Amino acid sequence: MAKLLGAVFLWIAMLGTQSMAQTLNVGTITRAPFSYEKDASSQGFSIELWREIASTLQTDFEVTRFDTFSEMLASVERGAVDLAIANISITAAREQRMDFSHPIFESGLQVMTPSSETQGSSLWSVLLSQDLLLAILLAFGLLFGGGMLMWIFERRAQPYFDRTASEAMFPSFWWALNLVVNGGFEERVPRTFFGRIFGVLLVLSSLFIVSVFVARITAAMTIEAINHNVNTVNDLYGKRVGTLFGSTAAAYLDGRDLTYRGFDDLQSMTDAFEALELDAVIFDAPVLAYYAKHQGAGLADLTGPVFLRENYGIALPSGSPLIEPINQSLLQMREDGSYDALHTKWFGSLN
Repeated sequence: MAKLLGAVFLWIAMLGTQSMAQTLNVGTITRAPFSYEKDASSQGFSIELWREIASTLQTDFEVTRFDTFSEMLASVERGAVDLAIANISITAAREQRMDFSHPIFESGLQVMTPSSETQGSSLWSVLLSQDLLLAILLAFGLLFGGGMLMWIFERRAQPYFDRTASEAMFPSFWWALNLVVNGGFEERVPRTFFGRIFGVLLVLSSLFIVSVFVARITAAMTIEAINHNVNTVNDLYGKRVGTLFGSTAAAYLDGRDLTYRGFDDLQSMTDAFEALELDAVIFDAPVLAYYAKHQGAGLADLTGPVFLRENYGIALPSGSPLIEPINQSLLQMREDGSYDALHTKWFGSLN
């Protein structure tokens, strides 16, 4: 009986060794700094981590790179790949469809907004707004019309207005502008009855015109500052928010009833962000941090703290015999310090 049990255990061990000896098909997706291609080879934190695990397991592997996250996870679910590794969040919904290794990285969500340099100066954006430009043109028209009306009243009463209509256009406009801004010229006080009445109306209306312009610019700048001020998730309501379809960020936004624009891949989302089609992007904090430091340097700012903490793991088909050896390898890496060294290389110290 003892010999029979020994033979059974030996057979099981041989099966495990054979399963490790085969070339594993590892699914991944481009998510710098976890997984990306450079010089025709796969690189990144997750890829290097898997190389360490594969070395421990003494197994070869080949990488299959998917275009979308959903395609990668679907391949794991149906067993088309032996495992998948990138920035794959461990969630209850995914755990029902596949197995996960021990956590390989602690992450969370964060908000990214265009930098202040990219947004431009609020003052310039206000001054160049269509509403304000139309108001300025209207004010110029009123000043010109008021000046020419004063020329009609005063052209025979004082030398300043004693000129032809074509010659009086700019002097009359200049007189009306000085009346509004400075209260007029003391030596050019209207001399006719209608001119004096009209001059009083212009002075009184100038107070209103100046007040309206100051209030308009102040209000517009305040609104502009509010629109670009995103400090927390609560500031995202009413903003143009972007994230990836099927991500944990999308699920979070759905739970908060936040309207967002979904993208199939990271590149299309960052392209829209760089084109200023989005006021904010919400996604995995380390992925956004890497983008803001490299591809989006000078274009993006990370706003607020990391929230909705989550763990990444290696995804495997349900019941995969690889999960236990992978977990043992991960534990060994944490104990011997090799995991800490790899983390420090890509993200800095864990402390």
